[in-house]
Amino acid sequence: MTTQTTGFVAKQRRGSPARGFAPEPAEVVLRRLESAKTSTTAAFKGITPDGAVIPGLFPLQDTGISTTPITSAAQAFLAALSQETRTTATFAVDSDAWHQWCNIHPFVSRHGLLIEEMSNAQRNLALDMVRQSLSPAGYGTALGVMRLNETIREITGKGDEYGEWLYWLSIMGTPIDGEPWGWQLDGHHLNLNAFVLNGQLVMSPAFMGSEPVATDEGRYAGTRVFQAEEQHALDLMRDMTAEQQRKAVIGDELPPEVFTTAFRDNFEMHYEGIKYEELSSAQQGLLLGLAELYVGRMRPDHARIKMDEVREHLSETYFSWTGSFEEKGLFYYRIHSPVVLIEFDHQHGLALEEDSPQRNHIHTILRTPNGNDYGRDLLRQHRERVPHPQG
Repeated sequence: MTTQTTGFVAKQRRGSPARGFAPEPAEVVLRRLESAKTSTTAAFKGITPDGAVIPGLFPLQDTGISTTPITSAAQAFLAALSQETRTTATFAVDSDAWHQWCNIHPFVSRHGLLIEEMSNAQRNLALDMVRQSLSPAGYGTALGVMRLNETIREITGKGDEYGEWLYWLSIMGTPIDGEPWGWQLDGHHLNLNAFVLNGQLVMSPAFMGSEPVATDEGRYAGTRVFQAEEQHALDLMRDMTAEQQRKAVIGDELPPEVFTTAFRDNFEMHYEGIKYEELSSAQQGLLLGLAELYVGRMRPDHARIKMDEVREHLSETYFSWTGSFEEKGLFYYRIHSPVVLIEFDHQHGLALEEDSPQRNHIHTILRTPNGNDYGRDLLRQHRERVPHPQG
């Protein structure tokens, strides 16, 4: 059974804001975010249960898979820029700019090159680099998020806050085969980080969300995102026995945000919920299929490598749930192991007239725990093996 996703019925927000979610003045938000940014100066550990990183999880290896298509696309994009815009777009491979992504409106200080200000040719080259890094499904979801950000602009008329091209692109390091480099796409509801080294590709943190998640009108009528991520998880939860559900459920009240959102790179998250080995074989298949929806957003050959990594740690994998698991229920869930963390959350309405958690506002994130978000552990090992100048 497929859940019917809410159509284009949202209107501009009116009336009282949701309790605890009153919009803050821009200057208040900026002060809060500047305070949060100071956390990026702390020694990077990544997502861990207790602050201790498990070593040896992410070895440098010859995957036999070429990353040249991604590198070539990045080179073509940079070649199309002027010296001034190239300087704006590029950062050192170990820059703190990696950690400055944020899912919030554009009055936050951004870095990189704004896609909206690119020429059509430059924009197409930028998008080709993103496309080369993602699977067709992943690229389709990314475009869907951007298009639905245009839908919010159409609904609210707030072109300074929302829009299809209101995203910033940064290149970290120098795109050369054999050298470590990466790219970052940053804006409202879409924050992607890609690290490339030889045949290895790390695509995390990867934050994707949308409000609304579907539209039946406007420029991008027919666009829908996160239906599979929503329904597949609900199918898994509803397939469990009552005892399994009791183990999986860790709360009733949805969190206001996914736990490992922006500026939480060193977040400590304990393992909770039901263990993979406590599921039936059919349920295990559902869980792996759910994980693959997120991992499968990256380039297919590399997604297969990542899923092999996930399978190596199934005995340490947990699935947890908060909220309802009725067919139309609202919920939060996560998949958590030493090598992958996936979160999904139904959010309160913010831009639209929805003052409680809704299926029409969803946030998701994929993280690589134990120090390999942004490919940081691979970069560390590379520099230990091959002395490399900073930058």
